[in-house]
Amino acid sequence: MFNEIKNWGRWGTDDQLGAANLITQETRKKALALAKNGITVSMAHAPLKEVAPDNPNPFNHTMNRGLTTDTYSVSYHGYAHSHIDALCHFLWKDQTYNGFRREEVLSEKGCLKLSVDSYKNGVVTRGVLIDMPRLKKVPWLEPGTPVFVEDIEAWEKMANVKIGPGDAIFLRTGRWARREKLGPWAVGRNEAGYHASVAPWLKQRGVSSVSSDDAQDVIPSLVEGITLPFHTAILAGLGV
Repeated sequence: MFNEIKNWGRWGTDDQLGAANLITQETRKKALALAKNGITVSMAHAPLKEVAPDNPNPFNHTMNRGLTTDTYSVSYHGYAHSHIDALCHFLWKDQTYNGFRREEVLSEKGCLKLSVDSYKNGVVTRGVLIDMPRLKKVPWLEPGTPVFVEDIEAWEKMANVKIGPGDAIFLRTGRWARREKLGPWAVGRNEAGYHASVAPWLKQRGVSSVSSDDAQDVIPSLVEGITLPFHTAILAGLGV
């Protein structure tokens, strides 16, 4: 499947933007024109500063001398802190998105190619919420619940929206609602999320980026021998 869907070379052999190339000036103008009321809705939650099963590396905040400045330290990757995965983050058979070799990309000083700096101008496009608990009339998806293409298309029908080229999609599994009610758990070993079979659909629809209140993949993995197959397919393959 990886070889069938990969976008390597689609936007040139030196491309480092990946599916963000699907966000054009026209796409941005259409997205901005959708705003009607000018209301802002935050997707943030307070920094998690305590060690927990889903937060082994908590956010650290230190007040400096005089108490008028402060210092933050955060280990972004994991299951507690919002972050963007750069395209250098995942490899398939020692190659990143667009076929760059490991040694061309990864170094002790950071990513030499495909770094998050590729998005320094920001991402402006239409965002589409996919609220699976609302679709299924439950407060949250239980850990280990896979999300398939048919689930996404059922949401499209219910919400009267069709996901298209350049869109950024946001999957809500209800993870934080469950955490508030039942307490934290080892999300990295048991979480709701996308099944790997969604990846070809993302290419077909032209999705530019994928976000979630979990870490995207359903865990335990339903693809034998690959821990995070959805991550692998979309980051290394699609450049999403």
